[in-house]
Amino acid sequence: MSQLTHAQLLELKRWNTPTIYNGWEQITSCDAGAGGFNLEECRDFMPQMGPMIGYAVTLKIEPSVKEHKTVETAWADYREYMASVPGPKIVVIEDLDKPRVIGSFWGEVNSNTHRALGCVGTITDGAIRDVDEMCDAGFKALARRLCVGHAHVVPVEWNVPVEVFGTGVEPGQLIHADKHGFLVIPQEDQEPLLEAARFMDSNECETVIAAARSVQGLGTGEILKQVNEAGTEFARRARERYGKDGEW
Repeated sequence: MSQLTHAQLLELKRWNTPTIYNGWEQITSCDAGAGGFNLEECRDFMPQMGPMIGYAVTLKIEPSVKEHKTVETAWADYREYMASVPGPKIVVIEDLDKPRVIGSFWGEVNSNTHRALGCVGTITDGAIRDVDEMCDAGFKALARRLCVGHAHVVPVEWNVPVEVFGTGVEPGQLIHADKHGFLVIPQEDQEPLLEAARFMDSNECETVIAAARSVQGLGTGEILKQVNEAGTEFARRARERYGKDGEW
C-alpha cells in the first residue's frame, strides 16, 4: 500500500478525529453513518497526548489460554514481523477473551519495546496496565479497560484482519484516533483526506461557527435567520466542492 508523506501525517495529526471525519465523509464512497469508526465505546487513557495517526499492524491475543505459551518462537516471530513494517504504526489488537478481559498485552515493557520498533500507540478491545509508564514511553492507548495482570498473554496470530469495538481493521490501513474514538481510512481516501479536512474546517469557521458567534444584541428571530442562512451557505460550499451537503 502507498503511504502518505511524513509532512501529510503531521498535518492530519494537528486536528482531532471528528474534524478528520468531517473531511472524510465528503470524499468517501463508504456509508459514513455505517462504519469506518468504532461502533462501540472505547476509552482513550492518554487524552493529554492528543491525536495519533499511523498504519495498522494487527494482532490477536487470548490471555486466558495457557497453551498458547507452548509456541516457543511466538514472541520472536511476532517482533520480527513488527520490525519489518514501516511506521508510524498503530498496533490494533483483538482480544479473543472479550467481553471477559482478564489480562493485558500492554504495560511498561511492551510499550517501550514497540515504541523502539516505530509504533506510536495501540487500539485494543482488551485491557492495558502501567498507564503512567506507558505515558512516559510516549505510547498512546485506546482500550476497553485497565487490569492488574498479563495472565497468559502471548501473540497468537498477526498480520490478519481483526475486529475491535465493532469495527473491522485490515493490516496497513491508515488510522486516526483520539479521545473521541478512531477512524479507519480506506486506501483510496488517504490522498485527498488532508485537503478535505482543511476545506471542511475552514467552511465551518467561515459560515456556521462565525454566524453563531456574532449574534450579540440580536433578537431571536434575527439569530435564527442568521444561523439558518449560514447553514445553507455551509451546505452549498460543500456541495459545490464535493457534490455532498456538509453536515456538522
